[in-house]
Amino acid sequence: MARLTPSRSYGIPRRDFLRYVAAVSAIPQLIWNPSVSIAKEISFRDDPFALGVASGDPEPDGVVLWTRLDPHPLMGPSLPPEAIEVVWEVAHDENFSHVAQKGTSLALPQLGHSVHVEVTGLEPERWYFFRFHVAGETSPTGRTRTAPAPDTMPERLNFAFTSCQHYEYGYYNGYPHMQQEDLDLVIHLGDYIYEYAGAEGRVRKHLGQELKSLHDYRQRYSQYRLDDTLRETHRLFPWILTWDDHEFDNNYANLVSEEDGVSPEEFLTRRSNAYQAYYEFMPLRRRSFPQGPSMTLYRGCPWGRLANFHVLDTRQYRTDQPNGDHQKPMEGKVFDQNGTILGPKQERWLMKNLLQSPSIWNVLAQQVMMAPLNRGVPEAPLYSMDQWPGYEVSRRRLLQFFESRRIPNPVVLTGDIHVNWVNDLLLDFEDENSPIVATEFVGTAMTSGGNGGNVIPEYERAKDQNSFVKWYNSNRGYVTCELTPETWTAHYRITPYVDKPGSPIETPASFVVERGHAGAKQL
Repeated sequence: MARLTPSRSYGIPRRDFLRYVAAVSAIPQLIWNPSVSIAKEISFRDDPFALGVASGDPEPDGVVLWTRLDPHPLMGPSLPPEAIEVVWEVAHDENFSHVAQKGTSLALPQLGHSVHVEVTGLEPERWYFFRFHVAGETSPTGRTRTAPAPDTMPERLNFAFTSCQHYEYGYYNGYPHMQQEDLDLVIHLGDYIYEYAGAEGRVRKHLGQELKSLHDYRQRYSQYRLDDTLRETHRLFPWILTWDDHEFDNNYANLVSEEDGVSPEEFLTRRSNAYQAYYEFMPLRRRSFPQGPSMTLYRGCPWGRLANFHVLDTRQYRTDQPNGDHQKPMEGKVFDQNGTILGPKQERWLMKNLLQSPSIWNVLAQQVMMAPLNRGVPEAPLYSMDQWPGYEVSRRRLLQFFESRRIPNPVVLTGDIHVNWVNDLLLDFEDENSPIVATEFVGTAMTSGGNGGNVIPEYERAKDQNSFVKWYNSNRGYVTCELTPETWTAHYRITPYVDKPGSPIETPASFVVERGHAGAKQL
């Protein structure tokens, strides 16, 4: 991997940093300015809401409502370089006969005419309907839900989580089935898009070359969001999202590129473009607005006293993968005391939030596998340097924190790896009798990797020689979780194929975690 010399200026030498500042000075920065120029007369020949509507980050009194005005989202800018006023409504009923809140918002050209409305004044723990109006056009009607009040104990919470939806590898066959479930939330754990150039011979094809510019990233998000099944799932449920690496560049680590010879200016300019496009297309709050090549995505999303989602970012702040990437023995820089996957600030935030959490279930919504999966053989173990075991000091410190501070019922949700796993997280993974301090549910990809269901010798070996592994499966799909004050039940949903639409859904395994007893039991 290419390396950037550390310094106080985003980790690069001052001279290089100044060149970077000059290179990105023309990147539009959002200014919420009441004197902004607003288009006076505008009309659309085609649907300005082609990318649909979405909602996210629910709180007890409100939620983020999202849309993006673009009648031709794959063609580049087609709207005037002025702000466009958009009317929004939130109602108790789908006919909008009982409107709860309404107002106007500006779709700013600096943000690709996307709209992020942070609605407040709603009632906790209830469903609402929402829509947008502009120039006589009306958006599809979205459905969303507020979180419970902080001091209440909901009887249950249902949500689904997924990740890794490479467009070229197939159709999002899990989403139509997800839409039929009685869910309160959808959680996406990253790799929402893939940055690679279009390739021949696959099920579908990306437009364009590998993503570099802001236009490139915008076009790629548009191509993904124009998928009917993905767009409809956004319309029906509020989402909580975090990213992994492919929203920017494969296996990047903080300021370290996967490729050699990448200049600091080029790397950070591209990261600014990637982060801005991510914000533009996701129902995120203003607290997550990107500041150039930085974007604060880690945050807490409580669900009353039943669950607390600690949403993490294991990409932006990590040190470089020790001893290079890929699979290596657990030695050397793996035990670097300064090595970190979360970064000091995020780790302190997480530990503080865990200590202060009043919830029964403390959920870490994050990207890469935490269990130290030996993929080699017993006499020559190998571990992924891109996952938590590559940062073993960070991993052990967090597990010891769970145990010593008696954090209530930690559950780790993981994506990234394109296969299903269920893992007990031991305080000392080398001792089978070590206390179980948390449970990890690893969800497979929605499409990445193709049909799945195949035998992967490396993983077949790993599931047999790692005693903490409770289950493994190589199909595509998602995971549905049912939470009550006493139990957490995870249903692994799989789609037998993704190379054509219309796959059925199967549930090959379900697991339960009992309150106060870490570890998963198969039903």
